[in-house]
Amino acid sequence: MDLYESYIQHDRQRELVKLAGKLANTFSARAERFDREDAFPFENYSDLKNSGYVSLSVPKEYGGEEISLYEFVMLQERLATGDAATALSIGWHLGSLMELTESRPWKEEVFKSICTKIVNDKALINRAATEPATGSPTRGGLPETNAVKTEKGWVLNGRKTFTSMAKALDYSLVSARLECTKEKGFFLVDHSLEGVSIDETWDTIAMKGTGSDDLVLEDVPLPSSALVERDSNGNDKGGELPKAWLLHIPACYIGVAIAARNEAIQFAKEYSPNSLPGPIKDVPEVQRKIGEIELELFKARQILYSVADKWDKEPEKRVSMAAELASVKHIVTNSAFHIVDTAMRIVGARSLFRSNPMQRYYRDVRAGLHNPPMDDMVISMLARQALGE
Repeated sequence: MDLYESYIQHDRQRELVKLAGKLANTFSARAERFDREDAFPFENYSDLKNSGYVSLSVPKEYGGEEISLYEFVMLQERLATGDAATALSIGWHLGSLMELTESRPWKEEVFKSICTKIVNDKALINRAATEPATGSPTRGGLPETNAVKTEKGWVLNGRKTFTSMAKALDYSLVSARLECTKEKGFFLVDHSLEGVSIDETWDTIAMKGTGSDDLVLEDVPLPSSALVERDSNGNDKGGELPKAWLLHIPACYIGVAIAARNEAIQFAKEYSPNSLPGPIKDVPEVQRKIGEIELELFKARQILYSVADKWDKEPEKRVSMAAELASVKHIVTNSAFHIVDTAMRIVGARSLFRSNPMQRYYRDVRAGLHNPPMDDMVISMLARQALGE
């Protein structure tokens, strides 16, 4: 069964899924090697650049495809079936551009310039907002990274953690306090500047290939134009709209679940112990587990795609969709974890062999529970909404 045909709405989406599928198949063949060697997947990023994937969320007026949220989650889900770490990382790049395209908080000439570099030079960008002392910026902590005004612009000092694809980035959007005040801004930082370096701190068993090392900023000189966003309230910019582009996170993890589901079904069709007359796919308990997987997958994908579709087609409702978007992340990532766990029960002890992709899916899907928004924040948001606060 084609898992995408029922969700594809027109030919453009069919072509986009084909593109993501071709990349996913290529990435899948490399995934075990990169995972086993703790290597950063530079080859994957070369393929993403050469295919034009990196410019898909750039506005059409600046040479991109300006994909919709629905198309974004579909692409990311399919890409993650091949390599979840690469998919999650490039999702930050595409999603950041999608937010900027929708809200246009920058001066237009600066935005046009970065879009042109992405389209023509295949530049990569990500937000760098997490810090050792504050943890996730979604918790509301002010950054300790500090920007000091000078005659020529600004000087930036600080350290950012969880900077996905740090070694491959050309630019970062760095959050910083403005001269030790409570006012926060985002600076567009070129990684080729003096004082910008990467500290390879990423030592994890899950999502190894994101290469989410520390971005270190030591007396980085920036022009005045580098301050692209300001927020005196200490909150991330982007207007009053919730950050719908963060649906790339659950899309990635349900992609991992689909990969595990496919692996388990293939195993059930092929594995035939001599204690049985045929393969284990005929065993009622195996069929029950596969049925559970299909049901959980259907539930998660219906929620993911329906909310993304609502965002695209009913823009007047976007301002009130924060709870829905957060709920999607909670439901889908937890469903993905359950699907992978059930798939491993079908495969059995073989799923724990390093040569079996199941153990990588298990480690990677667990990371989704720690991406924003975290489960406790979602539950608290829903409770406050129900209580009318």
